[in-house]
Amino acid sequence: MKGTYALLIEVKKNIDIRIGKLGRFKISKGNYIYVGSGKNNLEKRIERHLRKEKRKFWHIDYLLGAPGVKVKNFWVKEREEECLLARKIASSKMFKIPVPGFGSSDCKCKAHLFLILKEGGEEEILRQSNFLKNPWKTTTSKEENHN
Repeated sequence: MKGTYALLIEVKKNIDIRIGKLGRFKISKGNYIYVGSGKNNLEKRIERHLRKEKRKFWHIDYLLGAPGVKVKNFWVKEREEECLLARKIASSKMFKIPVPGFGSSDCKCKAHLFLILKEGGEEEILRQSNFLKNPWKTTTSKEENHN
């Protein structure tokens, strides 16, 4: 299956992190939403994000590999709407862009990572956009994801 996904990410403490070629950034404690896509086998892409041990390739790999960071949940849609969703989130007052350019080096979006300012805002916007929450019932609390 190909399509778009959104990850709900918990950052348990403030962190200072190097994100590939983007540089060094301070990421505040809180919940974040990350928007991505999978051209082939969306389920495998999400399973990769749930693992701590992996080669760092995408911006999100650097964040998810940091101590105290874990994926709490995810949503999917069997359509390629990555940038459409990212623009919708970026224009909402329920979210803030913490790292300009994060996850969007191959498009014109401001970013694909957003700090959630209003609790539940991610549920609202994803439901309105017809995303399905954890349709494969994949566990997001794998032992390797606890820090």
